[in-house]
Amino acid sequence: MTQTERMKDQNTPPERAVAEGTSSPVGPMTSPVQIITGSIPAVTGTTPVVRPGMEDPGYSTRQVIIAILALSLGGFAIGVTEFAIMGLNAAAAEELDISDSQGGLLVTFYAAGVVVGAPLLSLMGAKRERKTYALVLLGIFAFAHLFSYFAPSFEAMLYGRFISGLPHGAYFATAALMAAHMAGPVMRARAIAVVLSGIAIANLVGVPVVTWAGLEFGWRIMFLVTAGLAVITMVAVAFCAPKIWPPEGSSVRGELKGLWNQRLWVGIILAVVGFSGMFAIYSYISYTAMHVTELSSAAIPIVVFFYGLGNVIGNFVGGHYSDKSVLGTVMVGTVTVAVCMALFGAFAHIPALMVTFLFLIGVASGGLGPSVQTHLLDTAPRAPQLAASFQHSAFNSANAIGAIMGAAVIDAGLGLRAPAFAGSITAFVGVLICAYAIYLARKAGDPVLPKA
Repeated sequence: MTQTERMKDQNTPPERAVAEGTSSPVGPMTSPVQIITGSIPAVTGTTPVVRPGMEDPGYSTRQVIIAILALSLGGFAIGVTEFAIMGLNAAAAEELDISDSQGGLLVTFYAAGVVVGAPLLSLMGAKRERKTYALVLLGIFAFAHLFSYFAPSFEAMLYGRFISGLPHGAYFATAALMAAHMAGPVMRARAIAVVLSGIAIANLVGVPVVTWAGLEFGWRIMFLVTAGLAVITMVAVAFCAPKIWPPEGSSVRGELKGLWNQRLWVGIILAVVGFSGMFAIYSYISYTAMHVTELSSAAIPIVVFFYGLGNVIGNFVGGHYSDKSVLGTVMVGTVTVAVCMALFGAFAHIPALMVTFLFLIGVASGGLGPSVQTHLLDTAPRAPQLAASFQHSAFNSANAIGAIMGAAVIDAGLGLRAPAFAGSITAFVGVLICAYAIYLARKAGDPVLPKA
């Protein structure tokens, strides 16, 4: 299909597009495995709400699958650098001759880079062709990791971590919008889930492997691996993803005007509060595993693996159910995180139970990724680039807040279980915020639960 024909097709009214069965190349009941393998059934089931600009762009199923998988490689690289450092904090602190709480700053500065870079770089990309912009962001990401590898001091390392975080949110925003555009409205949440699955699969495979390699061969090897993954992603996206231009009329001013939306900001606050507790636990998981559960350092990659396994499962389950009920999925995930963090703190001294509850936290938090991302896109249809990036600003604000909160309760002498209990309290606050978001959605006339 030519660009002219595609633009003409996008002008088709959404109701007509759905009625004609052209709203997506894939069906509403498609599983994540079917997305990846290409065994896509016909469109069946309840049709979601379709807004103007969300009609079928006319890509083939094969093209959609390959392009989205290429974009997910970037998520894999980002997942490695964001989470592997948490399992290598103790090794980094020893080499850099800093305290354990200072080691947490390697997490905090990366998160700060994401918080700053996500909205700024997303605004810069509001009018730019999205494939090209994704490649630029990946280039910055790769360079920053090479800088970090050669950083001669702790202060230089912090600068490297901050720069590494700058393109994080803007890349995911761009990749999510590309995936949602290619998949169409019926499958948009699951397409976003596949992009975000890069982070989940990194937690399952990449983070344990890189954590092991860092403990065996030096923790800085993480930066070389991540830079290499970014370059591989650039090649894959360059050859596999189509060029996608923002909708006609997109502008920085339009994106900024679209932010005047109460529901969007409630969703952002929900993401910050809901995720911060999880990071309070995960930022210090190596210390908890060694000093509370009394496992050896060799067991840390195994512990991290089970969190990653839960994250992968939760990501795809969350994507599936978000196409049925976005806020319903957010509520279930937030409640589960709150309960499981309290149980994690209570039973962290028992290896089997500690790993079990960490796995369940991974499932629930993984499910929140695509559901919160889709919710933010729903609340700000006039500011898609910024709305898509704000999840990652919120997520990494939570990352920084969680790490600081965990350090605060540990430094206060409350012990290594305390971050779990503090995190559980913040997650329960997230449940209340989610209830308010549901109230606002119903007040606006948006469906919260799927029709029977």
